[in-house]
Amino acid sequence: MELKNQTIISFTLLGLSEKQSLRLPLFSFFMTAYILCTMGNMLILMLISTQSQLHSPMYFLLGNLSLVDICLTSITVPRALSSLLSRDLSISFHGCFIQLFLFHMVGNMDSFLLAIMALDRYAAICQPLHYTTIMRKTTCIRLLTSSWVIVSLHSTLFTIMTATLPYCGWVIHHYFCDVPALLLLSCTDTSAQQMVVFIEGSLIVMGPMLFILGSYLLIIRDVLKLRTSKSRQRTFSTCSSHLTVVIFFYTSIIFMYFRPSSLYSAANDRIISVVYSVITPMLNPFIYTLRNKEVKKAVKKIILCGRKR
Repeated sequence: MELKNQTIISFTLLGLSEKQSLRLPLFSFFMTAYILCTMGNMLILMLISTQSQLHSPMYFLLGNLSLVDICLTSITVPRALSSLLSRDLSISFHGCFIQLFLFHMVGNMDSFLLAIMALDRYAAICQPLHYTTIMRKTTCIRLLTSSWVIVSLHSTLFTIMTATLPYCGWVIHHYFCDVPALLLLSCTDTSAQQMVVFIEGSLIVMGPMLFILGSYLLIIRDVLKLRTSKSRQRTFSTCSSHLTVVIFFYTSIIFMYFRPSSLYSAANDRIISVVYSVITPMLNPFIYTLRNKEVKKAVKKIILCGRKR
């Protein structure tokens, strides 16, 4: 029996697993990850706002990344926790597409922020004498504003494209509303929509990724010109945190959205989506804290000040 949009009051989000025995472990995982992500990124924001030595373009961008990561997990994880706790798997039709819009907007902003941070690393290493000119605060704000406009338009396109489809099903094999899972429920052929996702999504995701790749090729070229291995190692270490985050983020994104539909697997997609929507935002504060001397110094300074009091 066909169901049309006007008769679908709500969708059902099955979550990561339909097994009842996994509810408690999944709840514990999501709760722990959300607390660590929120607290870790809040710590980064507090350090950047209160410590004068962190008032630089690089840390201004890192603060924005932390804010975006908090928003990214807050869009999906609380809803997943609520479902696991109350066993209410339903999400309203409008609520589903609001979640889809916010997730794609904030998720793609992560990608643009990583690209702007790559520009910062390029300017610091390859153009040190012009760094303050290239990475002025006004320039950073303009880049961020432009990025928000682009990802908002991208997310609007994806939301309208999926919300206007006729649906014959209401059970979403995912823990949040996402485009690939929703396309499977449509009554009509979605090959055109899948093509839009691939082409337009490629521009939004692969564009920043190619920019990052180009930036690092130029960085590697200049670093290899340094005379001593110690100098090369010290210079590379300033990029290691950013590069680690980039690898985590883009590996999961590419596999999720840029592969043939014949390789689609609901179980695999749910697990992979956790990597870029939960695990990566949770790990970012630890990556930047554990591998960044200035951030570690700022943490020690706050701890010492607290002990003196």
